[in-house]
Amino acid sequence: MADVCDKLVVVMTNGIASELSSVGFTIANGGITAGLKVSVFLTSNAVDLVRKGGQAMTHVPPLDPLAALIADFMGRGGVVWACPPCVKARGYGPEDLLDGVVIQGASAMHAEVKAGAAVMSF
Repeated sequence: MADVCDKLVVVMTNGIASELSSVGFTIANGGITAGLKVSVFLTSNAVDLVRKGGQAMTHVPPLDPLAALIADFMGRGGVVWACPPCVKARGYGPEDLLDGVVIQGASAMHAEVKAGAAVMSF
C-alpha cells in the first residue's frame, strides 16, 4: 500500500483583481476541513492578497469575502508564504503584511512537494 500524504500546497499568482484569489483560498480552506495540512505560496501580484487592507478589496459572491477566507485559513492553522522578490518588488516589508504571513522563498514549498504534497495553482 502506498504512503498517503496529508499535505496540500496552493500556489497563487493572481491578486485582488481576480476571482481566482477567492477560489484559491476557498480550496485551501476546504483542504483544512478535509484534514490536510495546507500551505499557500503567494507569488507575483498575489502577494497583494496579504498586504494589510488589500484583501478587503475583494468579494466574489457567493463566496465569502476574501478577508474572511484568509482569516479563516490562517486561524485554522494554514500557512501563508509570500515570495521574497515579489514582496520586495512592491516595496513591502513584513510590517506591511498580515500578521502570521511568512516571507519565504520557494524552498519551503519544494520541501512540501518532496514530502509528497499535492499542488494546485490559481
